[in-house]
Amino acid sequence: MKMRESYTMSEEQNPHAIRSREMLKKYPEIRELMGYDPTSALYITFITAAQLSIAYFLSIRSAPWWGILLAAYLVGAFFNHALFTFVHEAAHDNIFKKKVTNRIWGIISNIAQCFPSASGFKTFHLIHNSYMGEYDHDADLAFHWEAKLVGNSWWRKSIWFLFFFLIEIIRPARMKKGKTFDGWVMINIAVIIATNAIIYFTLGPIAIVYLVLSTLFSTGLHPVGARWIQEHYTYKEGQETYSYYGPLNLIQFNIGYHNEHHDFYKVPWSNLRKLKAMAPEYYDNLYSHSSWTGLILDFIFNSKRDLYQRIIREKANSTGQAPASSAALPTMGK
Repeated sequence: MKMRESYTMSEEQNPHAIRSREMLKKYPEIRELMGYDPTSALYITFITAAQLSIAYFLSIRSAPWWGILLAAYLVGAFFNHALFTFVHEAAHDNIFKKKVTNRIWGIISNIAQCFPSASGFKTFHLIHNSYMGEYDHDADLAFHWEAKLVGNSWWRKSIWFLFFFLIEIIRPARMKKGKTFDGWVMINIAVIIATNAIIYFTLGPIAIVYLVLSTLFSTGLHPVGARWIQEHYTYKEGQETYSYYGPLNLIQFNIGYHNEHHDFYKVPWSNLRKLKAMAPEYYDNLYSHSSWTGLILDFIFNSKRDLYQRIIREKANSTGQAPASSAALPTMGK
């Protein structure tokens, strides 16, 4: 089947800006769900310790290459993907009240991932929330050359998934908002270089290989990698954002509740289920996914799927402002 020639252009306003305002009028108690969840710091500590322990075990056992691969794919990918959930929570200042504390815990979440992504992600993800679907500002959208190169070929899509983490690093270069480098990014890089060196010299090279593979699998050719497709790839005409309500939310800290997140990004992960239950009429009629495994297989092997399967717009909403859920709350980049 012939692939799409470009993205689908929409003249509609950002649906989250509209829906969040309506919901707040009908359910003002939603504001009680907004805030912070410091237990996230405990989960970050536990997951990081678990990953370093597995890395140490593989190292002292001199695990063969296939054993490292299996451990990274079957266990490590789930752990490091969960750490991305907390990088995401820290980006929205949803762990602690103080912004600097959230910055620090975002960087701590990177230790077992071996890549300094937290500070840069904060900048570009908050822009994504406010300017969703704008090609010049939304780093979640593929480059035009990227979409054309990958096409709808199953093997090219597989390679794209495999190296998706590296692709995400270069996408912000297209954006006209946000700084690629600032003081926090440099601190993030310095800390992760230092912790990588400590891991290498104390736990050995096998430990580093395991942790790096865990990160690459967690964003790519793996069931949890389907999240990058689940969130905004069009599976129902006119719908821009999609949630995943499958069982992996239990170990991935509700990261699948993406419509809910975009509507109210100051609601921490632990309250997203409550948000959906509070206003089911706004979410139950939306198309959603129930299987990340089924989704990634469909996207790869279905020739109808390609990187242009997205909706874009010239402006995020009529006012150019963030959704109502951010009103009177911390603004992006601060």
